[in-house]
Amino acid sequence: MSDTLVQPTGPARSKRRPSGGLFSLTPTSGLGLGIALVWFSILVMLPLAAVVGVTVEGGWGPFWGTLTDPQTFAALRLTVVQALLVTAVNVVVGTIIAWVLVRDQFFGKRIIDVIIDIPFALPTIVAGLVLLSLYGPESPVGINIVNTRTGIFVALLFVTLPFVVRTVQPVLIELDADVDEAAASLGASRFTTFRRIILPSLVPAIAAGASLGFARAISEFGSLVLISGNTPYKTEVASLKILKFLEGDNQTGAAAVAVLLLLVAVVVIVALDLISRRVARRG
Repeated sequence: MSDTLVQPTGPARSKRRPSGGLFSLTPTSGLGLGIALVWFSILVMLPLAAVVGVTVEGGWGPFWGTLTDPQTFAALRLTVVQALLVTAVNVVVGTIIAWVLVRDQFFGKRIIDVIIDIPFALPTIVAGLVLLSLYGPESPVGINIVNTRTGIFVALLFVTLPFVVRTVQPVLIELDADVDEAAASLGASRFTTFRRIILPSLVPAIAAGASLGFARAISEFGSLVLISGNTPYKTEVASLKILKFLEGDNQTGAAAVAVLLLLVAVVVIVALDLISRRVARRG
């Protein structure tokens, strides 16, 4: 009788699910994946391939000649440097703003929370007009930053402010404040708690917001048209340089600058992702 109670072992005991792969998708999942790939290809991959095709259409000579042109190189360098500086500021200030909005209670908190999204809602040309009205030649505060690199920096800060705030804020909301109290009860200082517990949780969100902000900064156009002045070697940015190429019927030059901006954006996004993974793993 006892032999009848012995349970089967090995593969006969349970059916294992097939290993992952395309063939493990259900028909519904496969349909969804196909729609996503087609949609992604139409909106992203095909336009990118078209830009690259225009760039190499006349060979690599015109492409390299455009990028090594002193005026074009100055515009690219200014754009990348300003975008990096703005991203660094947003990482710090955006994280602080998100922390205050989540962890602190004060009068006017809801109003500030709404104002954070205004740069998202405003058309970029309107943002440039707003900055021109406040910091232009007829500034009511007596500050004129038109046709200066400071003006470019302020404009990029304005349009990229929400990215880090809105990516860090949900993570802080989900991060239980009791964790801080538990760490403090075990003798951990506030700095140790932040470095070992809070920061590793925030770094992926901070990196995501920084990536979005950087990508927006190097491609910004509308807010810079009115305030940058577009002076060669001084305040001319890459997006306005692309416009000049198009107005001069130089599509190859415009495509070359666009491709280089794309490569820079990809490199920075990958680097930020690697940094966030390493910090999170160490934490």
